[in-house]
Amino acid sequence: MPRALVTGGAGFVGSHLCDRLLAEGWEVVCFDSFLTGGAHNLAGSLGHPRFRFERYDVTNYLFVEGELDWILHFASPASPRDYLDHPIHTLKVGALGTLRALGLAKAKRAGFLLASTSEVYGDPKVHPQPESYWGNVNPVGPRGV
Repeated sequence: MPRALVTGGAGFVGSHLCDRLLAEGWEVVCFDSFLTGGAHNLAGSLGHPRFRFERYDVTNYLFVEGELDWILHFASPASPRDYLDHPIHTLKVGALGTLRALGLAKAKRAGFLLASTSEVYGDPKVHPQPESYWGNVNPVGPRGV
């Protein structure tokens, strides 16, 4: 049975991903600090025999016992309200959290998927943003974090 770690698994998208993986027969380990996600998002997964939740901040060293096939890194305050309330932590999750998750993927020989938000495009002039769009980024503006 495949096994995945979902960081930010108590967020809106991460929790739906956990539900989907469980429905497809995966074993799921979920890390979330509850900075912006919440236990209510995990209502469908908590108590499932193939689901394990740990309240954890991914900016710290990451360790998961046993094998992992995938690390799905969804941890980050993604909405403007959240990342403006927590700019330093948003930067830390994006930099240190990604570094820690990549290190764990390397150690476990696991696949790695980094999820992001359309906020990486800055204040877009194009809606919706296709992958070919390079964005309208202001590195010192409110979306700079």
